[in-house]
Amino acid sequence: MSGRKVGIIGVGAVGATAAYTLSMMGTCHEIVLFDIASGIAKGKAIDIAQASYYAPQGTIVNAIDNLEDMKDCNIIVITAGVPRKGDMTRADLLMINAKIIKDVTTTIKESSPDAIIICVSNPLDVMTYVISQITSWDRNRIVGMAGALDGSRMAYQIQKKTGYSANQTGSLVIGDHGEHMIPMPQNVSIGDIPLTQLVSQKDMEDIINRTKNGGAEIVKYLGTSGYYGPGRAIAHMVDAILNDTKTIVPSSVILDGEYGYKDISVGVPVVLGSKGVESIIELDLDKKTQAKFKTSVESIKESIKILKENNFF
Repeated sequence: MSGRKVGIIGVGAVGATAAYTLSMMGTCHEIVLFDIASGIAKGKAIDIAQASYYAPQGTIVNAIDNLEDMKDCNIIVITAGVPRKGDMTRADLLMINAKIIKDVTTTIKESSPDAIIICVSNPLDVMTYVISQITSWDRNRIVGMAGALDGSRMAYQIQKKTGYSANQTGSLVIGDHGEHMIPMPQNVSIGDIPLTQLVSQKDMEDIINRTKNGGAEIVKYLGTSGYYGPGRAIAHMVDAILNDTKTIVPSSVILDGEYGYKDISVGVPVVLGSKGVESIIELDLDKKTQAKFKTSVESIKESIKILKENNFF
């Protein structure tokens, strides 16, 4: 277990849930928490460490006051950022969160130079791109958590329609982690049965729409974003990397010619293993899906353009 060290930056509800889930799974040897509110990080580290007494195997959970002390991590998860407030424009939010990610990433680059970074901060695809630009690391070491969550939300919607167990349902969502995401239930199966043979076209469209609005539905009831789903999705990705499982997970990654695009981070199916993104799987998209994918890419490019116009890079 030595050498299986995971750092989590930002221990609000999502970051803390990811840390708790990993400790319950016994995936890591050590988890290090950092938050701008150091007392929050320390309190949650103690609470999670005490809970791990009942886990299959113990996990060391610590908090640090200075990000510079997040040294020699194998994986770093970044959830830091602020939500949109009041009269804040999209450009305002983009610049604020990009600055936070830039500062965090610059420090990580020095303290954990060999780490694989999982980006969870929003806007997800743009922040994943920012991390790639700031680090200049090989693209296999930068990955955004998007499809792992959106895919689980789609599997939930399929289970609601069919009544069949969600854990035997495939999950495939590509595109941006936002309004232009592309759920693809027509490409998945339950067990070995294609979903197209189990539900109607109308049900299929309903699954797509409900998946796209999966996060908003939670906000409607909770008044805040979900955190159990995202936390478990993060843990799924961390586990795939640390245990070198070669698991296919839709994730936001930098493309270099795949799907016809370069220098952009967007959600596509990838194979996760010990090197991070071991490979990118290129699907044969029909023309309708190609058009949707282009719209998704263009929306991400618009945000990157805002950063460039403000001389961010």
